[in-house]
Amino acid sequence: MRTMKYGWIVVVLMLILAACGAPAATPTAAPTTAPTTAAATGTTPEAARTEGTAAEEASESPSREATEKPAQTTGEVKILVSMKGPGGGNPFWAAVEKGATEAGKANNVTVTVQAPPTESDVAAQIAQIEDALTKGVTGIAIAPTDPAALAPVIQKALDAGVKVVFIDTKGQNKDVTFIGTDNQAGATLAGGYICKTLKPGDKVAILQGIITQSTGKARADGAKAALTACGLNVVAEVPADWDTAKAQAAMEDILTKNPDLKGVFGSNDNMALGAVQAIKNAGLTGKILVFGFDANPNAAAAILAGDMAASVAQAPTNMGKFGVESLLKLIKGEKLDPVIDTGTELVTKDNAANYK
Repeated sequence: MRTMKYGWIVVVLMLILAACGAPAATPTAAPTTAPTTAAATGTTPEAARTEGTAAEEASESPSREATEKPAQTTGEVKILVSMKGPGGGNPFWAAVEKGATEAGKANNVTVTVQAPPTESDVAAQIAQIEDALTKGVTGIAIAPTDPAALAPVIQKALDAGVKVVFIDTKGQNKDVTFIGTDNQAGATLAGGYICKTLKPGDKVAILQGIITQSTGKARADGAKAALTACGLNVVAEVPADWDTAKAQAAMEDILTKNPDLKGVFGSNDNMALGAVQAIKNAGLTGKILVFGFDANPNAAAAILAGDMAASVAQAPTNMGKFGVESLLKLIKGEKLDPVIDTGTELVTKDNAANYK
């Protein structure tokens, strides 16, 4: 009996030892988030696999993200090209606009082109710049209608970190690059040709642009200096504000006072064409030589028809193009030359067909 009792005790002890030596079962932890299923997300299994593959590729290919970032940043750049006058009805400004918009597309940036209703509407241009600053803009390429009047709002843009360049007309703000024609040199080129065509003592007139603009002053000064240097008699210097109708009226008055006039220099082609019309109305076609500046398609046609003698070609498309490209350089931290000359060329019957 005692032997059986001890036997049972041994059996119990062996069972206890066996239980202690077995590894304890580990409970399964509950998920911290609910498992995502195709039914729950509305995504098909095929799409779910695609998304998973894309996520894996993105994590394994950081270089792809790096190459895409610059394009994304560039696309956020907003550039305003503020012209002095609208492109509609003015081939010069239409060419500036074309150059700017094409440069914007080529560089994947947003380019907005604006202009006041007329080249003398200074208040409208100021309001457009103020509006652009309020909405947000990265860079401004501006041809100021009145450099002095535009200087404060341009300075406001510069102080806000907006990059600025001047196109066509140089402004007054310091350390801002000017992109455009050397207008005085261009007018001197035209004046030299007039001197070769006429003889000393002949009477000539100058139709001025807006003289408070650097462009208007430079062209008027350059032409007068060249004409007086060769002995021509400048009998009239009349502002016509770059406008064809104003130039025609001014020319009619000049002809009334100087019926023996031999030549006239229009500081832009619009004014030169206004002079052409006044000369036609007076029955003096062929007796008074007309010279312009810009060599726009209408002027080129007038030169080929014999209504104008010559014009000075600019590169307005390049003004718009270089304006946008130069702003992008500034945005990237690059430096610009103080002046970027877009060049000039004398246009006569010999090469006017190239500008039609």
